[in-house]
Amino acid sequence: MPDTPLNAATPQSTDSLPATAGSAQPVNHRFCTAPLMDWSDRHCRYFWRLLSKQALLYTEMVTTGAILFGDQHSHLDFNAAEQPVALQLGGSDPDDLARCAQIAEQWGYSEINLNCGCPSDRVKKGRFGACLMAEPDLVAECMAAMASAVAIPVTVKHRIGIDDMEDYAGLTRFVEAQAKAGVTTFIVHARKAWLNGLSPKENREVPPLKYDMVYQLKRDYPQLEIVLNGGINSIEECQTHLQQLDGVMLGRAAYQTPALLAEVDSALFGGEPGPTPAEVVAAMLPYIEQQLAAGQRLNHVTRHMMGLFQGVPGARRFRRHLSENAHKAGAGPEVLEHALALVTEAS
Repeated sequence: MPDTPLNAATPQSTDSLPATAGSAQPVNHRFCTAPLMDWSDRHCRYFWRLLSKQALLYTEMVTTGAILFGDQHSHLDFNAAEQPVALQLGGSDPDDLARCAQIAEQWGYSEINLNCGCPSDRVKKGRFGACLMAEPDLVAECMAAMASAVAIPVTVKHRIGIDDMEDYAGLTRFVEAQAKAGVTTFIVHARKAWLNGLSPKENREVPPLKYDMVYQLKRDYPQLEIVLNGGINSIEECQTHLQQLDGVMLGRAAYQTPALLAEVDSALFGGEPGPTPAEVVAAMLPYIEQQLAAGQRLNHVTRHMMGLFQGVPGARRFRRHLSENAHKAGAGPEVLEHALALVTEAS
């Protein structure tokens, strides 16, 4: 179950919340952080939430097998302060996906998302990820099974195509099949995926971005919510895309330059300006103390904070101090406090 929400100044107990905790919160896709394997874990998401109250946060992809046959707590636990948070699932068996969706809803997640975009060999061998774009009817069966099993939103994240299937007609066939199954929100990575010949990293960079195809999708299906993913690096770019689309999703830019998340609430939602990087560091200290007391190591948390001062004098010293000291046995909050002092001294 999700942890009890933490107050930045006064950490509280980690007793479990009721099964439905957090699930009633509204889901807004105007700005989302992407599911990032090995990156967007619960420590990262807690850190991100301090920067933006409005962003919809996505977990790393979790396979149905990991949930049904593995340690559910290690895969599903999150801090209630992360809400709204969406769970991304990997799988292709409708029954398994429906069972996992029910578990996730009971765990308190605000949304279930099906991965139809990851191009890695491991994912392909498991018959999920981008290869599912070649089986739109199967995906529709999966989406319908999940939607009928839960009350929270069920969405899909996919590419504009795979291999030689990159024509607009192929994209619309996939989308129409899911729409008939009741899906209304589509998160579209505006690159096709090569399932053979390119690594996952290359698939994030080599295939050209085709934003026009995603724009056209919204024009042709105005009743659907279309969220754009891929190559978005700034708030200004977000604002441009939002003139034609319903939402944007940032991955690497949010991770590598997390301070941009502090602009999201004011620039995209008309809210209050976010905290300064120094204020975020101060707010992370109680959380770190609690995680260390629970047996976590400091670097499990601070590895996500390396880019917080990107572009600020002293940023390199901040990163170096954390990378050289946070992994050491017994390292505590003082390591992060010292790293912050190095930035302050340089400013």
